[in-house]
Amino acid sequence: MSYSLLPPQTAADRWLSRLCLYLPLAALLAFFGAPMLCILWHSLLDDRSGTFGVSNYLALMNAPGVWRAMWNSLMLGIVTTLVTLLLGFIVAYGLECTAMPAKRFISFATSLPVLAPSLVLGLGLIFLLGRNGIVGNLLGVRLNIYGFWGLLIANVLYALPQAILIIRVTLRQSDTRQYEAANVLGATDWRQFLDITLPGVRYGILSAAFVVFTITITDFGNAVVIGGDFSVLATEIYSQVSGQMKFGMGAVVGILLLLPAAASIWIERAASRRQKTIGTSSAIPHIPQPLQRRDIPFYLVNMTIALLIVTVIATVVIASMIRLWPYRLDLTLKHYNIDLAGGYAPLWTSIWISALAAVIGTLLLFLLTFGIRRQPGKSADFAALLSALPVGVPGLVLGLSYVFTFNSADLPWGMLYGSAILVALCNYYHYHTQGYTTMMMGMRNVPNAMEDATTVLGGGVVRILRDVYLPAMRLTLISVAMFLFMRSMVTLSAVIFLVTPSLPLGAVTVMRLDEAGFTSQAAAFSTCIMGIVAIMALLLHLLTAKRQ
Repeated sequence: MSYSLLPPQTAADRWLSRLCLYLPLAALLAFFGAPMLCILWHSLLDDRSGTFGVSNYLALMNAPGVWRAMWNSLMLGIVTTLVTLLLGFIVAYGLECTAMPAKRFISFATSLPVLAPSLVLGLGLIFLLGRNGIVGNLLGVRLNIYGFWGLLIANVLYALPQAILIIRVTLRQSDTRQYEAANVLGATDWRQFLDITLPGVRYGILSAAFVVFTITITDFGNAVVIGGDFSVLATEIYSQVSGQMKFGMGAVVGILLLLPAAASIWIERAASRRQKTIGTSSAIPHIPQPLQRRDIPFYLVNMTIALLIVTVIATVVIASMIRLWPYRLDLTLKHYNIDLAGGYAPLWTSIWISALAAVIGTLLLFLLTFGIRRQPGKSADFAALLSALPVGVPGLVLGLSYVFTFNSADLPWGMLYGSAILVALCNYYHYHTQGYTTMMMGMRNVPNAMEDATTVLGGGVVRILRDVYLPAMRLTLISVAMFLFMRSMVTLSAVIFLVTPSLPLGAVTVMRLDEAGFTSQAAAFSTCIMGIVAIMALLLHLLTAKRQ
């Protein structure tokens, strides 16, 4: 029989531990679980008669536009995934497995799309390759970038940073002893690549494939800016709800969009778990040696990709300071004097709503992970399972579900509709899974011995949180807060249905300006958003480097 040396918990400590778990779990059920059930319910309500049934699903049989959008989404997703995986592997391999120069610049350049709303890449391509683009004017031809090919390029550039990150993490798990043994056995570089590198990275590539596929089929920003007549499911939902006011059919299309995204995330999670069993904590990192016949080609290809990304984003910044693109190329700041769409009010609204999402999200995630650690059992397991689901829900579907759930004057929670806190909560739960994963990793790195020592000295739950977890997880808390702030600043799909005339947001304003034909002012507004997000990313980097 074993005896614990720890003093028993007081009744107050037990209630505080339970509160840390059940409070964020209740919020997760209210602001994620209930909206998901609500969108399923509304997909079964007929728009005309209000009767309950499967009439909306039967109407799909006579909706060729929806099936065309679904086919376009799947085709675009598959092609984008294949191209992105190829380019992502080339960049990741060059950064991790070669001795090519300029690695820091290439890594920085390929991560730039993360700092901008997705539609910025579409804007940049229009400025470069559109009907009045700079390239067409220089060559004397009238290019048409709208449609499939424009969406393909924009989506590849938007999803590329995610693929590079996942594949780089996988490549870092390689063990140099395997390569040394292969050299002793006389294996060529090509044979080592086929027998060691590729097998070790296959699950990482599979994981990256489904992440990229999900990003592509759920993206709304690029589709609405550069998609043209090439309809996809994301724009079809927007058309059904905002254009035709068919909320039931919009819910059905949302379910259609949810199914492949959720399946992709499930397969990606399985691949990630399988990948974790391959690497070992005792692995010795492989340090590539200079080899010109390998390093020079990788440098040229990687630098080309990096410069392409920089060119597209820099074009948006430059176009915001050009008097009349591309005819009058003299510099001016008149486009920053935005007197439409509320001026800069949407930008300031986005800043403080993003800050609100960061504060609320970080607090709820900290309490949730602490509660799961302190209160193991069925409730904790259910909370962990539910926390893994939001990543599989497209932003448009989540935003539409909030409309169905909270747009009701008869119910008490209807007072939240049109409020800043509801938009902040939507942004937070859109990225809940990523924040939860990061917070849980930080929680697991806190030694149990520190908590036990505090308990032995008479410290309760409050003392443990204040003296053990907050100091040990300060860097994790800052990282999660910064992540939620930056993603809230640039997200479009999750909030497109929640904005009101009294509550405009920056990313939505960029879309409205572009739709109205004010592309230069849209570029100026995008530049302001990117500048704010870049400052936060730089601040996070400095804080992280200083802490390390």
